[in-house]
Amino acid sequence: MKKGLYETDEAIIEGIRFGDDRALAHLYKLHFPMISHFILSNSGTDDEAKDIYQEGVIVFYEKVKSDSLELTCQIKTYLYSVCRRLWLKKLAEKGRFATKMDDAENYLMLEDDVPQQEENERRFGVMEDAMNQLGEPCKTLLEDYYIRMQNMQDITDRFGYTNTDTAKNQKYKCLQRLKKLFFTAYQATV
Repeated sequence: MKKGLYETDEAIIEGIRFGDDRALAHLYKLHFPMISHFILSNSGTDDEAKDIYQEGVIVFYEKVKSDSLELTCQIKTYLYSVCRRLWLKKLAEKGRFATKMDDAENYLMLEDDVPQQEENERRFGVMEDAMNQLGEPCKTLLEDYYIRMQNMQDITDRFGYTNTDTAKNQKYKCLQRLKKLFFTAYQATV
């Protein structure tokens, strides 16, 4: 399988450093779903997710261009940490977050987030592999329900199940298979 031009973090950084707009465009598409999911899961809207992600990418871009980026993790971990801090700050400004930002800053240092984010990244990788091993229709069914947030009636209609109870039963079986695949692979990496 042929690898694309910007398949590695190093290639993306070099592309940005040399002013190739394709590197930045690839970066925008690559990690936005992760940031969007985080923000939508934490009282945000799609527009807010786009704004926060753009701010995070700008921080990353400016650090790369000024040669002040000291990356000790993957780009997606870095962007997640930056966007997370930006989002928590925005929530605090809107009064949707109970902690004062001065107090929160003590707990939200970027360096402190890195080990946890690297562990999360490893888990996401194992989960992605497990999803790919799961096969169809389970993979699509679980993605439709958990990622695309479709209701059981839509899933019933899409997959041609007789009723929503049958679809729920199939979802349960698929989820059990996914858990088994995930935990078997995860235990092997510990």
